Amino acid sequence: MKHRNQTAFPVVFALVLAAGLLIAGSLPARTSPPAQAAPAAAKLTASAIQIELLDPGDLPIPPEFRVAVYENLVAQVEKANKFQHVLRSGNRNASSAADLVILKTIAQAYTKGSQKQREVTTVSGATSIKIKAQFTDRNGKVLLEKELEGSVRFFGGNLNATNDFAKKLFTLIGETF
Repeated sequence: MKHRNQTAFPVVFALVLAAGLLIAGSLPARTSPPAQAAPAAAKLTASAIQIELLDPGDLPIPPEFRVAVYENLVAQVEKANKFQHVLRSGNRNASSAADLVILKTIAQAYTKGSQKQREVTTVSGATSIKIKAQFTDRNGKVLLEKELEGSVRFFGGNLNATNDFAKKLFTLIGETF
């Protein structure tokens, strides 16, 4: 058998809530001072980008690794769909682009890992490459410079580190352009 208090509680609660809403609606709203919005960084604009080959510096980066970095960059920049023209290094059409941006990549660190060791232990054998991505105008003025790292830590071939780097550059382009 239900007690009167058990059935009355939801009704009383609803009445108190409604009264509170009526009172709150009749009171002047409290306004806080407007928040100071952080100034948003101005986005860069360009209709064309030219992608230069990876500069390995003094690091012993294998040729297939350098080519993989370059090809993955070209694919990810095209996928970003931020530029009307994605030009490869040495493309003659770059001279006619009015607002050309040049992407240079300079290797900063490289650790050759072992796919076999990663698959057996999953705690060692990682492959990583740290690359400085530098966006410049045609006169060489640096517009943006950021160091990004690509790595493969668990499963996959060593060249997957280049794809990881290119995906991070894809995100950077999306945030910057």
